[in-house]
Amino acid sequence: MELPPRYNPNEVEEKIYRFWEKSGFFNPDKLPQPRKKTFSILLPLPNANAPLHMGHALFVIQDILIRYHRMKGDKTLWLPGGDHAGIETQFVFEKKLAQQNKSRFDFDRKTLYQMIHQYVEENKHINIEQLKKMGFSLDWSRYRYSLEPQIIKTVKETFKKLYQDGLIYRGEKIVNFCTHCGTAFSDLEVDYIEREDFLYFLDYKTIRIATTRPETIFADVAVAVNPKDQRYKKLIGKKAKIPLIEKEIPIIADSIIDPSFGTGALKVTPGHDKTDFEIGQRHQLPILTIINREGKLINVPTRYLGLTIEEGRKKIIEDLKNSKKLIKSQPLKHSVGVCYRCKSIIQHLTMPQWFVKIKPLAKPAIQAIKTGKTKVIPEKPFKKMYLDWMTNIKDWNISRQIVWGPQIPVWYCLQCNPDIFVSFITHDGKKINAPFKDIKEKYNLEEIKNGLQSIIAPKDAFYFLEEKKCPRCSSTEIIQETDTFDTWFLSGQWPLTALGYPNSKDFKTFYPTSVLDTMWDILFFWVARMMMFGLYLTKKVPFRIIHLHCRVVDQYGRKMSKSKNNVIDPILMSEKYGTDALRFALVFGSAPASDIHISEEKIKGMRNFATKIWNAARFVLSCQNENKSRKQQKTKRNKEDQWILTKTKEIVKKTTRYIELYRFDLAAQELYHFFWHTFCDKYIEMSKKRREEAQPTLLKVLEISLKLLHPFMPFLTEELYQKLPLNNKKKKLPLMIESWPTQNDFY
Repeated sequence: MELPPRYNPNEVEEKIYRFWEKSGFFNPDKLPQPRKKTFSILLPLPNANAPLHMGHALFVIQDILIRYHRMKGDKTLWLPGGDHAGIETQFVFEKKLAQQNKSRFDFDRKTLYQMIHQYVEENKHINIEQLKKMGFSLDWSRYRYSLEPQIIKTVKETFKKLYQDGLIYRGEKIVNFCTHCGTAFSDLEVDYIEREDFLYFLDYKTIRIATTRPETIFADVAVAVNPKDQRYKKLIGKKAKIPLIEKEIPIIADSIIDPSFGTGALKVTPGHDKTDFEIGQRHQLPILTIINREGKLINVPTRYLGLTIEEGRKKIIEDLKNSKKLIKSQPLKHSVGVCYRCKSIIQHLTMPQWFVKIKPLAKPAIQAIKTGKTKVIPEKPFKKMYLDWMTNIKDWNISRQIVWGPQIPVWYCLQCNPDIFVSFITHDGKKINAPFKDIKEKYNLEEIKNGLQSIIAPKDAFYFLEEKKCPRCSSTEIIQETDTFDTWFLSGQWPLTALGYPNSKDFKTFYPTSVLDTMWDILFFWVARMMMFGLYLTKKVPFRIIHLHCRVVDQYGRKMSKSKNNVIDPILMSEKYGTDALRFALVFGSAPASDIHISEEKIKGMRNFATKIWNAARFVLSCQNENKSRKQQKTKRNKEDQWILTKTKEIVKKTTRYIELYRFDLAAQELYHFFWHTFCDKYIEMSKKRREEAQPTLLKVLEISLKLLHPFMPFLTEELYQKLPLNNKKKKLPLMIESWPTQNDFY
């Protein structure tokens, strides 16, 4: 059958993907021939309900590896999955609620959870279809979702084991809190922006201080100076007075204070500043709280009570001016932490949270990298970044104050903990926020649980890990912790849960996995946590290789964002130029540890390369079609044939070597130049004078080229390969499981 004059990806891609799926060969259990060596990759979890972006298109690197190893004869698994994505999904859903003039506070937690669940289920198919659109050869029969019951069960068992091993604790610490999203975040989830602000110089009677946050003066418990600062040596041990309330607080010495900043004297507010919290711990200072979880002022003089932080700041500054306690203010440009989701200013609040003691988990994960049990590619600069961060790691706050995710499996006895603060909606729609002891006579536990939104247990609350009667007093009036797990607590166990840890056949066959390929920016969020959990639970690393690719940027090196109007939609590009063109553009010229530049012009250029491949195949097959009635005879090869075969041997060797070295950019570049310039521009032009004689060589080089290009451009190469002569085979196999070219193919 003669090839059409032009290659039309939109007519080919869906048909080819159905052909692959029907073959069943994405499933390693259905691959032909015995395959002893395994090769496995787990897809980094995309948000189950969100469309793919250009960063997800870089999964092409994993597909190259998977297709290469499948053709090499390995038992190859690429396991897909979707992430419930905790705060990200709830944030998106809350934006939808806001469009209806509603918020999460209008619903009890069960209702809100079901609404989000339904939203995710309605949208989950979108990125699955888009992953297929990109040609990714994932084993869809093994698709896993992070909120599957068995996965949640394993995650909760890990929590229980950590607790039994003394690695889980509940402590009152200062945390990063977003008052808009209503939850705490780890340090990794805080972004920082430069902001123009003011530095305010205040009179504390005995001493003058400088602060960017005058609204927190009512939570001050001390003024600290550097012990080497000669200006204040005589004041250490004396008292200062908080303006507006004239409360006396001690002047203390601490070496962390920078004498060159402001006045060299720091107001110490342990309840609302991380550095101050550490100072407070060292000096056994009390912790006062004047900002609540809604971002309103509490425990302050009546005139400021209930104001937002910004409202309170304005009013307090005005009162400081009027009382002559504001000496001066000056502009200050400084770095401010913001929520990585909604960009609201992060508040530092002191509250009870669940923490993992991380140092014991980090130690074996450090050794695994140092000793080479897991290799990092490229090693520089990422190995050092990993080791530095893991060496200085702090305890991990794993609790989030959101609905969307598994609840932490801890229960409180309401009889033993009557001060638990309960927020719920009554059966008639009234919102109640009060300690349990104040409402237990009016509302029964069933009504509270049915309308429950959240609870806040005191820091020293008695708790237990089984949903049974209280082990202390035998009461059945118990209530579960409403904090949910940090998303990374679930995804950190992904290599285990996705493969059915601990007893499944897949776990025993494919763990440890071969390669983790992901973007460098989640080296600490995700990669390090998978290393820690994998070693903690199995004593084995979760993957042999960590391959870190970099971010996709525009042609000018700028990060893609809607505000810059430079976002490129991978699906639109696939539909416009063909998926193979997009795939090839993403790896072509993208060196390790450097940003990956992509533009529509670059994708268009690779569309031209796909056209070149199509036209070359048309030329080769046209002669074959003219002579298909004649049995192909072996002919003597001349110098031109020997030359192109030598060059083909070289490209086989180079492509194989570069893929093994994870230099997909060099492999793509070599293939491009070989096919376009060496094969097409030179040999095909030479062959036109001796067409019949050159035909066997033309076919051989075309066949090997299609095999080498297949991991990069699977749709086009599969379509063309199916048009090649059978070569004495009874049935042609899909190109995706044909043998990878070797030197033996030339004899």
